[in-house]
Amino acid sequence: MKMETVKLTIDNKQIEVNKGTTLLKAARQMGVEIPTLCHMELHDLNIENKPGGCRICVVEVQGRRNLAPACITKCEEGMSVRTHNPRVLNARRTVMEFILSDHPKDCLICPKSGHCDLQDMANRLGIREIPGQDIAAMSTYRKDTSPSIIRELDKCIMCRRCEMMCNEVQTVGALSAINRGFMAVVAPAFEQNLEYSPCTYCGQCVAVCPTGALTEVDHTRDVLRALVDPSKTVVVQTAPAVRAALGEEFGLKPGTLVTGKLVAALKALGFDYVFDTDFAADLTIMEEGTELLSRLGKFLKGEKDANIPILTSCCPGWVNFFEHNYPELKDVPSTAKSPQQMFGAIAKTYFADKINIKRQDMVVVSIMPCLAKKYESQRPEFAVDGNPDVDFSISTRELAAFIRQANIDFNGLPDMDFDRPLGESTGAGVIFGNTGGVIEAAVRTAYEIFTKKKLSRLDFTELRGMEGVRQAVIDFDGFPLSIGIAHGLGNARKLLDEVRAGRSKFHAIEVMACPGGCIGGGGQPLHHGDSSVLKARAKAIYDEDKNKQIRVSHENQYILQLYKEYLGEPGSEKAHHLLHTHYFDKKAKIIIKK
Repeated sequence: MKMETVKLTIDNKQIEVNKGTTLLKAARQMGVEIPTLCHMELHDLNIENKPGGCRICVVEVQGRRNLAPACITKCEEGMSVRTHNPRVLNARRTVMEFILSDHPKDCLICPKSGHCDLQDMANRLGIREIPGQDIAAMSTYRKDTSPSIIRELDKCIMCRRCEMMCNEVQTVGALSAINRGFMAVVAPAFEQNLEYSPCTYCGQCVAVCPTGALTEVDHTRDVLRALVDPSKTVVVQTAPAVRAALGEEFGLKPGTLVTGKLVAALKALGFDYVFDTDFAADLTIMEEGTELLSRLGKFLKGEKDANIPILTSCCPGWVNFFEHNYPELKDVPSTAKSPQQMFGAIAKTYFADKINIKRQDMVVVSIMPCLAKKYESQRPEFAVDGNPDVDFSISTRELAAFIRQANIDFNGLPDMDFDRPLGESTGAGVIFGNTGGVIEAAVRTAYEIFTKKKLSRLDFTELRGMEGVRQAVIDFDGFPLSIGIAHGLGNARKLLDEVRAGRSKFHAIEVMACPGGCIGGGGQPLHHGDSSVLKARAKAIYDEDKNKQIRVSHENQYILQLYKEYLGEPGSEKAHHLLHTHYFDKKAKIIIKK
């Protein structure tokens, strides 16, 4: 069916567009760039943030008395539009001056300085002074610091991008617009702390915030103190998604793998040992795969405590979401810790014994694409006598800033290898960074153990893709293993509602909190919803998998050595003590302050 079209004129040039197209999109089709601040479009998710609130995108429509916001005004037949005449330019400058009159002026120390959309827009509009600032009604909000995210609501400009991500994409419901006028902000209901809200710390709000109203808790200063302390042995692990995105911070194209340079940069920063979280991902598969097969065995025997489907447990944002929303199902997820936490537990026991130091003298740092990892590392169950398994977790963006501070020429670094024994990994460990990667890695190992046969193929492409909810059936030598996959917490909710209702048809479900999985984590270089960036990162991850000599976790010789020397066997009592956890009912933690 042919779409109905309309013809209009923009800046004296005629264009024909589909009926219902906004002036902003029509102008962009012509190559005319109208500035925007609150507008953001997530193409793959079919979600668009267009509150029309900031009015930076105003244009003049002939015959209308008032200027029109281009992001919400639809094209009409015969419209004549001017996008950059003096009246429009003056209005945009005035609007920006009003916004800035209520904005803190601490750009020199703001963590978003240099990456701030408001700062860029002010420069683009030529703002050099702010008239009336001395009589403006400045908002005054307290600073809210959580384990992962810092809120400075005085810097909120009510673009509502964070609200879109939190409520429409993630369906978490931790943020909403409150108050009016200068005191209008987006915040948890009743202005409560993030810690006492349903916030999962996924960081997607931080990833889209155009100012410094939402930023991550920065641990680089703590890491630097540890590096200069001669009494500490500082060990670093780096997640698979980091190597596919870090290069973007240094001018490289999205999807450029920088594994070797990443290792070299970490060694240049002074870390004593540089290891790979992929090693712990392989370890996770050994434990989670064993658990999957154990539950399948009970399921096939008709036992009631099979707890099928098994849910993956690698993503802390997803675990937080689960504990807040589905605590009655807390026996369903795998008890396996995330790779970050498994690595910390092994580093401070097995590896500390190998190099003959006390766990208190070892500092474990993780480089993660995720802000929820900061919170995860501080959970009390992941510590021994108050000493955490992972001391500090820093994001990909924080690492990039740290490298620049150290004046390291990242692009000029030689490629270097991870240290041993906790640096050797397989292709299965690498693909943990993509949506579908955890369950694909598990299938590779579980199939060979379950059937006692070698796989004829290792690429389970039916488990890959960017659709929000996916499903596939894998033939386990005559047994049809039904798998569900979701990325984005809104999509996870769809699958979990089926599990809670007893209608789920799946034997195993993988969930990742962030769109695209870890490659789209809240701590990654900002991509502003550009799906082509996520797809390039995903391809890089799969390319590294293909180039690995070993691509199944149960053939990692260093993992096998770890079990032989220290853990016994997958699922053993010692392995369960070190590598497994349990979950909590977090509904009770959500306190509404009236």
